[in-house]
Amino acid sequence: MAEIIKKVKLVAPGGKATPAPPLGPILGGAGINIGEFTTQFNEATKDKMGEKVSVVINVFDDRSFEIIYKTPPTTSLILKAAGIKSGSGKNAVKKVGSITKDQAREIAEIKMPDLNATDVEQAMKIVEGSCRSMGVEVK
Repeated sequence: MAEIIKKVKLVAPGGKATPAPPLGPILGGAGINIGEFTTQFNEATKDKMGEKVSVVINVFDDRSFEIIYKTPPTTSLILKAAGIKSGSGKNAVKKVGSITKDQAREIAEIKMPDLNATDVEQAMKIVEGSCRSMGVEVK
């Protein structure tokens, strides 16, 4: 069985990965066949077109690789739910938007497999902490 020699973590737009920078140099440096990766990634994420998709790529000693798909970043889910483009640069002073507790629960349920939480209530606290750091209120 092939042995893992490198792990690469990256975030790419779903269905739109290209060999151009920033992906190309990262993948090439890890010894991954860039064309093969972009084909596999775009095929698997075509239903998430334009959304940010987190992946972990395990690179094996025979230059083969395995792609593990993660849930979208918490911040991008919060921005989408709040309907804003970016968070506040001064989160303690300036609030840029708000989400409801129900929206926070939905985000927590989506993120549950990737969070270090045992139940949805704990996951909601993690999401609410991300909201505070972005200048988004939870009502």
